[in-house]
Amino acid sequence: MVKSETKSVNRKSDIISAAIEVFAEVGYFRATTAQVADRAKISQPYVFRFFATKETLLLAALEASWNRVIESFRQVVETTSTELLETKLIQEYVNIQAMYQNEMLLQMQAQTIREDAIQQTMRNAYKDIRNMILVAFRDAGMENAEERAMLFLARGVLCNVAVAINLPELMKG
Repeated sequence: MVKSETKSVNRKSDIISAAIEVFAEVGYFRATTAQVADRAKISQPYVFRFFATKETLLLAALEASWNRVIESFRQVVETTSTELLETKLIQEYVNIQAMYQNEMLLQMQAQTIREDAIQQTMRNAYKDIRNMILVAFRDAGMENAEERAMLFLARGVLCNVAVAINLPELMKG
């Protein structure tokens, strides 16, 4: 990759990171591309060079946040013994929540946005994670793999709520 292409990729990544922060802080509907540009320390027209609309920027931010979860889970699935799999996946998600809280808040917001493209992105991400966890649990020979996969996902959603409303007691147990 030549230097200008590398810089362009980095700037795009900077814009996505800034958007995640701004959307998480003020909400997608109240956020503006001007706020994102200011956070990324670039001009607003430069944001539009990469993202035609605020919705396309949100979709890119969601893709980045879901990819982090999927890749982290994939690494755990590929490197963890079957007897520790569920525990390690739970630990990994707790780590993701701690390190990337804004991404979790963004995902939670996106669940309530009724735009078709956003809903489809959320459905696809949940399906991908569910399928990965279900296959991993089945391959590990876990009893009731489908139920355990569903409970794993439900626990993750509950943990997101606990973090969002600052009620850590919801995560105990």
